[in-house]
Amino acid sequence: MTTQNQFDESKIFHYKVCSEWLSSKPAQLVYNSNVRTIDIFQVDAFTKSIFKGNPAAVCPVKDWPSEELMQWIATENNVSETAFVLLDSNPLEIRWFSPTVEVDLCGHATLATARILFDEYLRPTEKTIIFQYKGGVIKASVEGDLVYLDFPCDEPVAVNDISLLNNILEYKPDVLYKGKDDYLAIYSNAELVLKANPSFSNLKKLNARGLIISAPGQDTDIISRCFYPQIGVNEDPVTGSAHTLLTPYWSERLEKCKLTAHQASTRGGYLECERKGDRIIVGGYTARYSSGKLHLPEAESDIN
Repeated sequence: MTTQNQFDESKIFHYKVCSEWLSSKPAQLVYNSNVRTIDIFQVDAFTKSIFKGNPAAVCPVKDWPSEELMQWIATENNVSETAFVLLDSNPLEIRWFSPTVEVDLCGHATLATARILFDEYLRPTEKTIIFQYKGGVIKASVEGDLVYLDFPCDEPVAVNDISLLNNILEYKPDVLYKGKDDYLAIYSNAELVLKANPSFSNLKKLNARGLIISAPGQDTDIISRCFYPQIGVNEDPVTGSAHTLLTPYWSERLEKCKLTAHQASTRGGYLECERKGDRIIVGGYTARYSSGKLHLPEAESDIN
């Protein structure tokens, strides 16, 4: 019978043999010289703690990769959105990709991008960033640990036919609205928002980016959840852009311009929102999770 001590000695012997063999071999590079690198950061947005809020990848670039490559990178990252920001542009051009498609606007990935630029690329005296995207401009500003984004307001338009959600939501909302991208369903009770279990297969057929459900909050002014199966995200952890539609609705109903918001996904997140005329200010904390480099073939044709 082999004793425990004999077994341990045997493992040590084999370890020593393997170590000696490896040390005698020359180092081998994984990548050849025809490789380019891109900085990449991962940030959890709208939270003070990692593993909460909404994770976003941020890739600052000196020139635009092809759309196909940006989509490959976003798919590989497999977080809600990956943001690409063009460093030498003025204003700073920004684009966002989910794991499946390019998206028109993404708040949490813009918040994450601003945090990285303020921390890593800008002078400490610079407190404002202007982002250019296909739909216009977004101003980001920093105040201590909080980053604020200035978005165009998305005015809600009443939808009379609530029945279009019959096969999507178990609980019928009180009223329904439509913004530029999303439907907004309003409940009177936060518990109905928390209990909602939408049919994602039916939601994919809705003529919109997705669906927001909301109610008066429990420990905040408002509570919400956001669902986007059409772009590969069944439930988004925290959605900054959704609050450009939520804020005008609730600021009018609650008769206050400044709102505190809780997005009640599994990860959860908190936002500070304010209506200023035709602009919506959305603020939040960020938690940096990781940083590194992407190693990509110099020629995209080398990617199979």
